[in-house]
Amino acid sequence: MTVAITLDAPDDFDGWRDAARRLLMAGVAPDQIAWSEQGGEGDLFSAGTAMPEPPASAPQPRVSAKFLQLAKSAILHVDKERFSLLYAVLWRLQQSPRLMDDAADTAVRRIELLARTVRRDIHKMRAFLRFREVAEPDGNERFVAWFEPEHHILRANAGFFARRFTQMRWSILTPQGAIHWDGTTLCEGPPARKEDAPGGDPIEALWGKYYASIFNPARLKMGAMLKEMPRKYWKNMPEAALIPEMVAGAQAREARMIEAGSMTADDELRPEGLSDVAEAIQACRRCAIGCNGTRAVAGEGQKSASLMIVGEQPGDKEELQGRPFVGPAGQLLRSHLNDTGIDMNATYITNAVKHFKFAPRGKVRLHQTPTAGEIDHCRWWLESERAIVRPRLVLALGASAARGLLGKTVSVQKERGQPSALEDGSELWITTHPSYLLRLRDQARETEELRFADDLRRVAERLVEMAP
Repeated sequence: MTVAITLDAPDDFDGWRDAARRLLMAGVAPDQIAWSEQGGEGDLFSAGTAMPEPPASAPQPRVSAKFLQLAKSAILHVDKERFSLLYAVLWRLQQSPRLMDDAADTAVRRIELLARTVRRDIHKMRAFLRFREVAEPDGNERFVAWFEPEHHILRANAGFFARRFTQMRWSILTPQGAIHWDGTTLCEGPPARKEDAPGGDPIEALWGKYYASIFNPARLKMGAMLKEMPRKYWKNMPEAALIPEMVAGAQAREARMIEAGSMTADDELRPEGLSDVAEAIQACRRCAIGCNGTRAVAGEGQKSASLMIVGEQPGDKEELQGRPFVGPAGQLLRSHLNDTGIDMNATYITNAVKHFKFAPRGKVRLHQTPTAGEIDHCRWWLESERAIVRPRLVLALGASAARGLLGKTVSVQKERGQPSALEDGSELWITTHPSYLLRLRDQARETEELRFADDLRRVAERLVEMAP
């Protein structure tokens, strides 16, 4: 005899779990169950044969954490067979506790695919949903968004939006239902139509202007963009109307940027002060490093310093603190400068690249060397700092710093200790980066530190000679 189970809603994981537990304890096989769903508020088991009563001696079902995690996502899929599929795997888990580790099992792979598809849909909703402001009868503002999810993810996403937009009163309308937040309580509503959502508001013009300003032609890859943001989402995103025009001009803009060797060829737009530079680079997204979510780190020090020290890029410690050379390499540099009599407080210290390029390894962020193109894109900021500080002597630490100043790659070992002139009349000295010393051991470390100390001593002597 078939046991018919009707769940309250398409995303009723708790109802499915409770029913599955009782069915397992009652020994009901997967092929003896007919799963269905309804949208009403009726009794969970109001339809079909009554749920069999498990014997008092029945053991509690065994389930792995991996199965539960996947099931919570997979059950949100629109696949009509998902309830049966999940129960069938759960049934087998009672005899094969390690079933979920079998990557070749067809049913396990299917559950993983359902869960992955649902997680992607959840991500799309969070990324591409756009609120528009409307005025309510009581005079308060409410923000309303329209979204068309592919799966039953509305309630699963409600908590995310409540946490993210706690201070707003908002509503999210979908063909499957609606959720509303009044600042303290979430409540559900019936399915909606796109016509129920507002068509636009004054904020969209500002958002469009901002979006156009951060659009980066140097990173444009249409295939990757469409894979991440399919065209079906564009119709509900106000900024998407700008994409075709920006894409059409992307190649020409990129060519101009490369030709100029900087983010812009408009020298008259250079920031006028160091604080303006620091503020402007926070919004810079002209290369891949600037788009990786890290905080830009501008230079710091005396506005009229005789000595400017240029490193490669901020590291983990520098990005976290928002200051250059505060990590291990910075401490080593400061120690050597102090030994040579160079006052750090009288210098200006910065980097050729203003964002931290790294590769994540668990909780650790491992340094990655910026490419020549990334250094060249950031060169405009370094030149802006030099134009304001106007140092007599510039000390480049490593090959990346030298390229940022010269616009070409040079050999540090060949050029160190041989001063050269930059186009603004300042004198350039090149030495190794202190992080290079930290990677060495024993005798090699001792030898290179002596060479580094000698380079700094000669720079200190030259600064004395250049003093007015």
